Amino acid sequence: MSRRWTVLGVPSSAGAHTPGVEQGPAALREAGLINNLRAGGHDIEDRGDVRGFRWRPDPARQTGQNAATVAAVADDVATAVAAILADGRVPLVLGGDCSITVGVLAGFDRAAREPALLYMDGGPDLFTPETRPNGNLDAMGMAHLLRLPGHLPEVAAVGEPLTPARVVSFGDGLPDDGPDQERDLLQELSITRITAADVHRDTRAAAERALAAAGESFVLHFDVDVLRFTDMPIADVPDSGGDPIGLTLHEAMTCLSVFASGGDRLAALVITEVNPDHAPDRAVLDDFATAVATALST
Repeated sequence: MSRRWTVLGVPSSAGAHTPGVEQGPAALREAGLINNLRAGGHDIEDRGDVRGFRWRPDPARQTGQNAATVAAVADDVATAVAAILADGRVPLVLGGDCSITVGVLAGFDRAAREPALLYMDGGPDLFTPETRPNGNLDAMGMAHLLRLPGHLPEVAAVGEPLTPARVVSFGDGLPDDGPDQERDLLQELSITRITAADVHRDTRAAAERALAAAGESFVLHFDVDVLRFTDMPIADVPDSGGDPIGLTLHEAMTCLSVFASGGDRLAALVITEVNPDHAPDRAVLDDFATAVATALST
């Protein structure tokens, strides 16, 4: 389906573990994502990048590293996304680390729109500084959107609170047995959850269930760590979801095609955590860019 996409790059690794994902927007452009979408019949404009940031240690705030910069980047993203929406276009946001989705949702807040959030990720990012001692905020984005206890007010304040009823968690590889904080929180908050195991069992059915749960309008957050690293080695954190192992590229693109089939319901797409340093060669990123454009065009 043809859409009027506006591309926005967010070259920031402020919320990451280490540098690398700040190179993601340039790498995806260089791999031909925009040209491939145009070839698929999409109306594409590219508004360039918001200000970037390369990760560095933050010894003064070890459990919430670079929090002020994460908040500033998210605020810039929110302003840019609100402007894209005001022009009647669909944001295609290229990151960057997962914390940028805080800014994307804030942009919708500023446009007086309340989409659901379909969170396609190896893990649902429900940690807080109290439960994530190494302090990488890209593992805490959903926690800040939901205002979970222990969140950092300066990051959460970029946008309005998100209610659990507006969230669909998709593709995680959290364990079914034993203690797991994020899995337990998903259950406690009654967040709709479709797991990697569900996708492996019946890919199209799992995606259609997520699409139905996402309602009339949704932002799709696509963290490439949902992918099986041996199948598509581009994520910042390989197979971060653990076992069961992540989605194959074919599974993920089948899901993306289903989500795109919702027409105008797909209000924005955010692609995060691409670390080109992990790709063994340029062809891997080219293959990913081609696959994404094909899935969005069918």
